[in-house]
Amino acid sequence: MTIEGVADALRAATVQLAVASDTARLDAELLMAHALGLSRGDMLLRQRDLGIPDTFPALLDRRLSGEPIAHITGTRDFWTISLSVTPDTLIPRHDSETLIEAAVDHFATQSPATILDLGTGSGALLLAALAQWPGAQGLGIDASPPALAVAQGNAMRLGMADRAVFRLGDWAQDVESPFDLLLINPPYIVADLPLSGDVLREPASALFAGADGLDDYRRIAPDLLRLIAPGGMAAIEIGHDQAASVTALLKERGLAVALRRDLAGHDRCLIVTNPG
Repeated sequence: MTIEGVADALRAATVQLAVASDTARLDAELLMAHALGLSRGDMLLRQRDLGIPDTFPALLDRRLSGEPIAHITGTRDFWTISLSVTPDTLIPRHDSETLIEAAVDHFATQSPATILDLGTGSGALLLAALAQWPGAQGLGIDASPPALAVAQGNAMRLGMADRAVFRLGDWAQDVESPFDLLLINPPYIVADLPLSGDVLREPASALFAGADGLDDYRRIAPDLLRLIAPGGMAAIEIGHDQAASVTALLKERGLAVALRRDLAGHDRCLIVTNPG
């Protein structure tokens, strides 16, 4: 088949990618837009007038080899912001936006003044929250210096470096002040669970959490009561089958817990408050 333009190239790439990706058409469009130096929307609007860039086949080969789109393009959209990502951080998933949605509903017409993001990674949750509430200040904690460098770079590019502080740390250890909003997306995959797809290229330290997937929840739970300010909340991401087990851990610490599902209907977020 002769490929004459961008539209033909996208169709051909979609067929190739369908073997390895559940989002083949989207992948092809994102790669083409990246090769052209355009947004996906602009590329789609102008595709009939554009030529196929020389770099596109190499980008397609990288995706066919299993490299995540976000690592190839170096960016990922999340909530209302666009983030730089690297193999040093977990790729932000749209499912995690459920945590921000829960916070928006909780605070309604109010605004959290202080935000804590434990396990900040690329800074996705903290920076999304700071974009949502321009008057807020935030602290992001992570155990990975390379991840913190990515988060700091994102804060600078988004014009939030004066509102976001990033610090090396071990969950909430040495974090003292209470916060209006806590955002927490810890590792929660059972150790040695066979994985496939993009997740194979992501840091294991951001994925696995012991024999039952609950190790990090156990470490985080004891600090929540003191860290949630009056009227505040914590939004904690969980695996699809962990609602009951993590809720039990949190209630043992005297916390009130409610469940929120993501757009696909899967258990995704625990909303935690201080009943006192």
